[in-house]
Amino acid sequence: MATGDQELIINSLKKYHNSKSDTGRINALKNICENLIHEDWVKYQVVQHNLIESALGEHKSGPLKLLLLKAKAESFNNLGIVEGNKDNIEGELAYYFKSLNIHEQLSNRKGISETYNNIGFAYKSKGEIKKATEYYYKSLKLAEDIGDEEALALSYNNLGNIVGDQGDIKKSLEFYRKSLKIQEKLNDKAGIAMCLVNIGNTLGRQGDNKNKLEYFEKALKLHQEIGNKNGIAYCFHNIAAYYGDLGDYEMSLKFFNQALEINKSLNDQDGVANTLVNIGTIQFYKGNLTEALNSCYESLNLRSENLIDQRLCNNYLVLSRIYKSKNNLKAAENYAKKALEIANLLGYPKIISEASYTLSTIYEITGDGLKAHDMYKLHVLMRDSVNNIETLKARAMQEANFKYDKQKELADAEHKKQIALKQKEKEKQQLIIYAIITGLILIVVFLFIILNRLKITKRQKTIIEVAHKEIKDSITYAKRIQSAILPPAKLVKKYLNESFVLYKPKDVVAGDFYWLETISNELSTVGYQTEKEGNVNHFETHVSSVVLFAAADCTGHGVPGAMVSVVCNNALNRSVREHGLTDPGEILTKTREIVIAEFEKSEEEVKDGMDIALCSIEGNKLQYAGAHNPLWIIRKGEIIETKANKQPIGQFDNPEPYITHSFNLEKGDSIYIFSDGYVDQFGGEKGKKFKARAFRELLLSVQDKTMEEQKAIIDEAFETWRGSLEQIDDVCVIGVRI
Repeated sequence: MATGDQELIINSLKKYHNSKSDTGRINALKNICENLIHEDWVKYQVVQHNLIESALGEHKSGPLKLLLLKAKAESFNNLGIVEGNKDNIEGELAYYFKSLNIHEQLSNRKGISETYNNIGFAYKSKGEIKKATEYYYKSLKLAEDIGDEEALALSYNNLGNIVGDQGDIKKSLEFYRKSLKIQEKLNDKAGIAMCLVNIGNTLGRQGDNKNKLEYFEKALKLHQEIGNKNGIAYCFHNIAAYYGDLGDYEMSLKFFNQALEINKSLNDQDGVANTLVNIGTIQFYKGNLTEALNSCYESLNLRSENLIDQRLCNNYLVLSRIYKSKNNLKAAENYAKKALEIANLLGYPKIISEASYTLSTIYEITGDGLKAHDMYKLHVLMRDSVNNIETLKARAMQEANFKYDKQKELADAEHKKQIALKQKEKEKQQLIIYAIITGLILIVVFLFIILNRLKITKRQKTIIEVAHKEIKDSITYAKRIQSAILPPAKLVKKYLNESFVLYKPKDVVAGDFYWLETISNELSTVGYQTEKEGNVNHFETHVSSVVLFAAADCTGHGVPGAMVSVVCNNALNRSVREHGLTDPGEILTKTREIVIAEFEKSEEEVKDGMDIALCSIEGNKLQYAGAHNPLWIIRKGEIIETKANKQPIGQFDNPEPYITHSFNLEKGDSIYIFSDGYVDQFGGEKGKKFKARAFRELLLSVQDKTMEEQKAIIDEAFETWRGSLEQIDDVCVIGVRI
């Protein structure tokens, strides 16, 4: 404590003890409480609390007691914050509930609202997200009722954090912007900066990195203006993460180290731990595995074993990746499992996706194919946020059956209880009568409740079945619509005589699709004269056709994937039909432009798009352009591979025009384009992915077959490989022989 602070408190204490009036003592106490809030705030919370307890012992009633009780409630809140900084969540909650009890006795609604927010934050740190959300909403409602804008802004911000972690980006931004509007009205620079950082991070989740940095820099400037060291460190931390995402690791480490220095100077243990794990991540990306491990373990040592939150998940995930790189697969699996367990408890889909993907790659290396398959399925499910209809039906039916089973268990338990009671009290005839009567009444009432609940459950099952049928009918109709945009087999055979299309949607409708378009070009006009017809001149126009065909893979599968495929298919058609393009690279560039324009019409930012391989054939000339998906040409027993541009048809930072590759074809050449569903399928004896190498060998082995025979062999190989495992993605393979 600074010397000046000590003198102020000593003088205030003298005034408190010497004052003859309550007013004088109240003012003295206010001075004491105000001057205890300084750099040694944590250390002197106990001093403040003991002082208040002592004063309460002297004043049993009157206005001074009310002030002291209010101060005591605030002191409990502050002590809760102290315990929270030490990761003692149970101790933190105990103090908050003591504070809440006093505020409720005093009917101090402002104090109740503030304490609700603190309780919500503690439950979030504990991993009890449902309770945290409940208390944040309680605080929000009370703040609205009493018009407390500061508490209202804080509640909106906290709710933005919690729904954002659960993947509801739109709702998260809505809460943050409401909080920001209030903070700007209050001219609270620290509050404004907090909202700006949160909005920046949320935009980053949607891929808007340019605006993300702008929000961080605005927040940093505000914190620097008011000298808020905690806020400055937090902004440095977020800017460092931004540069890390860009791959500028030196700039990232520079800002992380600046944040670390400030956190250490503030003795902010949690801030130090968070920054260390991020430094470990950057060192991992740089290939400095020893430095990365040291930073992560130093961070982990600062965490409480009872901590259950996103920060600990991130720590475990980074450790898992480091150990995987060091080929210590046992340790890598252990830490990834810990991350997945906590992420499941918290209900955070992004972390579940990352942890399950890490485990899938580990199991693939160790040869545990079934586990690799299951983890990859979970990763895809969380990544695409898609639940197919059968899964939804099974989940709803499972819940209904669970309720029925629980009710039956309760009924059985009650029945056994009555029998035991009857046997125990046989010696007391009068009590037996009362017990039987009471028991019968309870059983009748309970059975009535059970029967009523069973009727409701049965009705729910019926509703589920009806809803399922309606949804299934809708999806079947959607399949008809999607089928209408696919070129019919006759048309494909007309323009690509020696060809096949292997198309296997994972669900009823698909994110993959194949596409074909033809363009006629008039090449020349030739005149000639016949002997029979004298001097009559005849003219013939020679026409050649450009055949465009593609295999496309849109984001996701099932209904969402199908919806994206309709948008992308339409964009391809417009690029050719409206804009008259025939060059594959130009077509893909224009298609990307149209797709982005369509998605920008939505109120929400849509990051969906597609990967594609697009070819054009005119005579013996082949042109190709691709977004992620390659082109394979098999010529005389060898595969000539042409790689695609590493950018999707959709939102992408620093996009470039797609490159067109040209080839002169030879008779007997075979052309193959495909989505990644075939090579990514799990199966075989060890449950591993099929992979591109095996696909190459398969295609080379069937070159002596007709294209229809090739299709049958490739399809059979896929199904044999898959066996009893579920198909994990849509499949589309196109083969053409010259």
